[in-house]
Amino acid sequence: MSYTEENKKQPLDGNKQMLIGLHLGNGYGSQPGAWRMPGVDPKSYTSFDARVQQAQAAERGKFQFIFLPDGPGAVLADIATEAPAFNLDVMMTLAAVARETEYIGLVATGSTTFNEPFNLARQFKALDVMSHGRAGWNAITSSGEDVAANYGRRIPSSEDRYGRAHEFIELIQSLWGSWGKEAWIHDQESGQFAKRDEILPINLQGQYVGSRGPLYIPPSEQGQPIVFHAGGSPNAHDLAGRFANVVIGAAFTIEDAKAQREAFRASAVSHGRNADEIKYIPGLMTTIAKDRRTALDRRILLGGDLLIQRLGYLQQMLGIALNPAHIDEPLTIAQLEAARGSRYDPRSANALKIAKEGWSLRDILAHGVIDYHPVIVGPGEEAADHMQAWFEAGAADGFWISPDVNSDGIDAFVNEVVPILQQRGLFHQDYEGKTLRENLGAPEQYGIDPRI
Repeated sequence: MSYTEENKKQPLDGNKQMLIGLHLGNGYGSQPGAWRMPGVDPKSYTSFDARVQQAQAAERGKFQFIFLPDGPGAVLADIATEAPAFNLDVMMTLAAVARETEYIGLVATGSTTFNEPFNLARQFKALDVMSHGRAGWNAITSSGEDVAANYGRRIPSSEDRYGRAHEFIELIQSLWGSWGKEAWIHDQESGQFAKRDEILPINLQGQYVGSRGPLYIPPSEQGQPIVFHAGGSPNAHDLAGRFANVVIGAAFTIEDAKAQREAFRASAVSHGRNADEIKYIPGLMTTIAKDRRTALDRRILLGGDLLIQRLGYLQQMLGIALNPAHIDEPLTIAQLEAARGSRYDPRSANALKIAKEGWSLRDILAHGVIDYHPVIVGPGEEAADHMQAWFEAGAADGFWISPDVNSDGIDAFVNEVVPILQQRGLFHQDYEGKTLRENLGAPEQYGIDPRI
């Protein structure tokens, strides 16, 4: 979707503005070759200082949160040439970041299938207290047999995984609220540390999980952590609609994103909540440079031989044979006439559109047509245009950004994209408060939501 210059400069009515988060995986960036780029410390995979610096760059750009995925079953098939996609430990990473930042939210993934509620409740609430109310928990069920194998188990059925997840989140929120909001006295003169009758066991036992409680941690400045969820299935809609304030999403078209967002909002309403209490935030991958050619050359350097390896999948997307010997040539007229986007892959339409613009096969792949989120390859204004189009179409409440290389890609987004969004009235000028709850506009909650 294109916008006129007048549209681009026109601020939004009211106070509705988008949210922006930063994806931090292994710390190098979203592209497999990021660890080899000039200027990147190849040892930063184990550097908590590097993660702190990356979070500080996002905080300079007023991002609402950083998001750390976690994969305890990460496949190591490419370990010979690529870094695993995850942090060494998400909670230790966020603890390090918490001490060196002031405003940005700290969100980490924690599986409801391969953890126990009491342990996870304690870890996230301790982080919330340490960070003065900036913690968020991305509650997921995990679905891979590789993950289950690390725990000596088989992956449970979807029914059991989501049944456990509903009990798990309710139990964790009960534990978070088991220390009364006004229970901590810490009066040195009287000798009263806390009101014992306001710190009580919860004594909950369900089909899958249970706990006596209480949790011995007082509330943070935001009360308790914010619940996130990542997923797009009907089960995910139901779980997020009941408990989550933010959904980490994945969509390749405005139409799909709108449908996903509306499904989550409808689910929230079905559980007695206001639809605006749940925010849908799809992913966006970025290579920001002065022009498209510079950005493509950077992606080509990052992709290396992987681009050639992806030709086989590109020909499936376009429905035509592609010859690696012609990777630096555009498609012929005959190929373009024969090409048909695959109905099985939502990325195919974009791949065909780029092919019709006359780019070489290598350049088509460098546009990120096979990446796992929409990709912006070019000037900051192109990223801002994409975000504005989706936001104003009701397809997103914000975006989580995956730069190609974190060492300079975060700064590129902050310097080149954020000011445009702010000028257009699409993104805030400064933080609304010091807690994640304030900066997300999430309602107050301590313990279980009484409406659930």
